[in-house]
Amino acid sequence: MTYHPYHIIGADRPARWLITADHAANTVPDEVNGGSLGLPPAEMARHIAFDPGSAGVTYALAGLLDAPAILSNFSRLVIDPNRGEDDPTLIMKLYDGTIIPANRHVDAAERERRLNAYYRPYHAALGELAGRRDDTLYVAIHSYTPQLNGYPKRPWHIGVLYADDTRLSAPLVERLRQEPDLCVGENEPYGGHLIGDSVDRHAIAYNRPNVLIEIRNDLIKTDEQQVVWAKRLAPILEQVLTDSGL
Repeated sequence: MTYHPYHIIGADRPARWLITADHAANTVPDEVNGGSLGLPPAEMARHIAFDPGSAGVTYALAGLLDAPAILSNFSRLVIDPNRGEDDPTLIMKLYDGTIIPANRHVDAAERERRLNAYYRPYHAALGELAGRRDDTLYVAIHSYTPQLNGYPKRPWHIGVLYADDTRLSAPLVERLRQEPDLCVGENEPYGGHLIGDSVDRHAIAYNRPNVLIEIRNDLIKTDEQQVVWAKRLAPILEQVLTDSGL
């Protein structure tokens, strides 16, 4: 079976929306240390290796919006597609207290090999999807851990991240805050922009309206929870689009 570094669903779907999941999988290709980063399964199931639940939300949300989606098929610990090529955290050697054995001695040649085998093909495909029409709306789906080691618990159920372009994010924050049961973070639990990240490369650089949505991963553990969140977000996004006049 041929390995592919990404999955595309609904490439011909008509909606303006493009849904992405940069950290959808914890896959380690066989070419990387025999398919293992030297971590036990429990570590590979943590947020350090991927964004748990983000793939299921992406699949369901894209279907509900009749939109295309692209999902990575390699662990962020192999190489992080949501970082610029010159970012020092592109290949992590230590993350949230866990040493990544197979990354400790990654040299320039291995870094370039991973860029060419996984990172660059993913971004080439993402760029093609984003450019399929002139009025693309870019929605990146991520998830985050309820608590990093040694840090306070995170209270937000969902975070809306953005940089200077708030055409989509500002009305989405306003609309989500009308939901009485949600604690909504604005550029929480992270800041909304890194130079060279996926949104920067494929949305900001082309003046495409964009938003990055972070869902706390304990809320999307199961397939059912992932579908519930997608069903909640889809009409909200459509309402925001209509009301914003984008």
